[in-house]
Amino acid sequence: MIDRDRFPVDPWRLIETRYTEDGVGETLFGVGNGYLGLRGNHIEGRGAHEHGTFINGLHETWPIRHAEQAYGFAEVGQTIVNAPDAKVMRVYVDDEPISFDDADVREYRRTLDMRTGVLERVVVWETPSGKRVRMRDERIVSFAERHLAVLRLEVVVENSDAPVTISCQLLNRQDGAGVYAGTPVEAQGAGFDPRKAEKIADRVLQPAEHWQDGLRSALSYRVAASGMTVAVVADHVIETDNEYSARTLIEADIAKNVFRVQAKAGVPITVTKLVSYHTSRGVPPRELVDRCRRSLDRVVVESVDVQFQRQAEWLAAFWERSDVQIDGHDDLQQATRWCLLQLAQASARADGTGVAAKGVTGSGYSGHYFWDTEIYVLPFLTYTSPQWARNALRARVLMLPAARRRAAQLNEAGALFPWRTINGEEASAYYAAGTAQYHINADVSFALGKYVRATGDEEFLRREGAEIAIETARLWATLGFWRTSRDVANRADADRISTFHIHGVTGPDEYTTVVNDNLYTNVMARYNLRYAAKVVHEIAEGYPEDFARLVERTGLRPEEADEWERASEAMFIPYSEALGIHPQDSLFLEREVWDLAHTPDSQRPLLLHFHPLVIYRFQVLKQADVVLALFLQGNHFTPEEKRADFDYYDPLTTGDSTLSAVVQSILAAEVGYQDLALEYFSQSIFVDLHDLHHNAADGVHVASAGGVWTALVSGFGGMRDYAGELSFDPRLPASWPRLSYPLQWQGSSLLVTVTRDALTVEVRSGEPVPFTVRGDAYIATAGSPVIVELADQGPVIPGRPSLRQFEDALREDGTPLSASVPVITTAIPIIGSDPID
Repeated sequence: MIDRDRFPVDPWRLIETRYTEDGVGETLFGVGNGYLGLRGNHIEGRGAHEHGTFINGLHETWPIRHAEQAYGFAEVGQTIVNAPDAKVMRVYVDDEPISFDDADVREYRRTLDMRTGVLERVVVWETPSGKRVRMRDERIVSFAERHLAVLRLEVVVENSDAPVTISCQLLNRQDGAGVYAGTPVEAQGAGFDPRKAEKIADRVLQPAEHWQDGLRSALSYRVAASGMTVAVVADHVIETDNEYSARTLIEADIAKNVFRVQAKAGVPITVTKLVSYHTSRGVPPRELVDRCRRSLDRVVVESVDVQFQRQAEWLAAFWERSDVQIDGHDDLQQATRWCLLQLAQASARADGTGVAAKGVTGSGYSGHYFWDTEIYVLPFLTYTSPQWARNALRARVLMLPAARRRAAQLNEAGALFPWRTINGEEASAYYAAGTAQYHINADVSFALGKYVRATGDEEFLRREGAEIAIETARLWATLGFWRTSRDVANRADADRISTFHIHGVTGPDEYTTVVNDNLYTNVMARYNLRYAAKVVHEIAEGYPEDFARLVERTGLRPEEADEWERASEAMFIPYSEALGIHPQDSLFLEREVWDLAHTPDSQRPLLLHFHPLVIYRFQVLKQADVVLALFLQGNHFTPEEKRADFDYYDPLTTGDSTLSAVVQSILAAEVGYQDLALEYFSQSIFVDLHDLHHNAADGVHVASAGGVWTALVSGFGGMRDYAGELSFDPRLPASWPRLSYPLQWQGSSLLVTVTRDALTVEVRSGEPVPFTVRGDAYIATAGSPVIVELADQGPVIPGRPSLRQFEDALREDGTPLSASVPVITTAIPIIGSDPID
């Protein structure tokens, strides 16, 4: 899939051998730590798709102007702000800058080393007068020091003396004009795209304190409408045996530290740039400048080399507990490690803020947090770096006050988490595919339950997490309603067959909106209600003091937990006897079927070529919906039900969402479509590396990267933890000799290895761990790995499901299903056979 001349295979490094000025490279070679992210812009700071420096949570707000307003619509938009850019370190030789458009480049190599976290670029170029110049630049965004980035540049004129100038700059790209903003490269597929960030015409960063002290520069700002503050301070160190001089410039939107060097042939010049960023929701800019200064003072004492050493040590520990190994496939190994590194770069130092859909690599989706975090990212964090998962869940705890206000605005009890947000308030202007996705409540509660089961962190649950479970359950209790069949309305036992329904919601599939009894929503709400009741009962029985505080904080009524249990047991789960499947919602099967097999590629993705109302009339999916429920709540469905549902929905799924293929891969592997599972996995793992959705330039698809881990561990590795019980039923692809992955389970560290013939579970540290393999129980202890022989890798079904299954299928009312493609025309079609006079 990838241009291997440009990006050769290396299991531990992403290497680029040819300079290409595109936004995808800026994303692929971005570095970050979850708080601060630097896009992979070249140090020359000229043309770029997006000169990006992003800080988690740093945003601007703006009034959403609806064409037609209605009560409860989101009122204030939020978009991530481009922080001042510290990446620029321009080099001039003989007063001529290097320009890749016309430079005589003899060597070029850019490398992201995933073991050390260092982005390195080596360029050798020759000036028109024959002077050969070697440049080597490195950058890290420190995992150990949350607020620190280090950039280091070495320049050597190899064959001649020459005057060399190195201009290090801080630039306000957000508001600056001309050279400050840079010259954008033509965006691929320019035009309407709802996935891109909004553009704000007014000035965003209002200048505050700025100063120059020796070779240390400071800029600070207040964000105009949101009131947030940001400061950046950069220190500069030059090391060379050449003669040099330095001059500086400081203004509100630019700082320059310029080094003029009389370079001797072969004598290196090294300039190191230490940069600290701090942000706040209200602390004055001057205080943030002081924080930056203290951060840099500490780093200067420790030395720059120590920062690179600590980065490598931090990542060594990360890979020890996170590295998934695929033997015999270095291309997949490289892509897997790149995806896992992106998860660390998006979440490691988020420290109580959310994990955005693009992490800190781009402005796509305006820097918003979605349900993606809880369903696709938190499993990886929970099973490899539990502290990061806890921090991400705390971000939802901190959003509870706003979520309570939002629920009240929508006439519901409890809390309703926002569909997309940065500051906790709902920012989705299109409610049908936004606010209506109430399932986010269940997704957050599901992630909480998974975290507590896997880690045993009951203290977090009692102290903070229980409020999430309670408030989300309250919403379902008021959003849903009871219905009793009319023919039994007068029977004494009517309540026993009453059912609980949830209407007017949108599931994960955004091509089907505002429906009744969406299966995914109902199944996940059932879990949410049950889990909340269980949490309340367990805290009440085992921790009376904690329970008293919980009641005081939430106003919990004695009967609420019993009401939740009753609703969960009566939850309506749609099922079609005629087709033998679970309908996605109560009316889904009444729609016509979209013939995806005969839809031209020029009309994909559908959301960019068809009005939503056209899409909503058809059975067609943006992403796996029912199939996701089958995975997350798989213990509530039989193998036969999973196979039937997968066969029905797979041909209807466009994959227009990057969240889809990973789930399809997992279920395809489980039910037996092993070749198809590998095909979907390949699509997932190369979403960004091969720009399969043509928008990787806007930032990493972080949730898809998280889904890659889940596809490996739960799909091919067969791991499940339903009801807190660890189990394995692997599905190793036929071409893979071995798959291994580490897990953190209730304080113990495990290593799981799957081969064609056996599954091995080794406890590397911690207490004994009970688990099952295909129904048989085992216990692994430290020093005594358990080896379980495998007769096979599960069922094997050739091919893939197709629309042919609809040829003889009938709905409940006896009408046949048939597949078609909407008319694509610029003329209004005439219905009927006779012309109109």
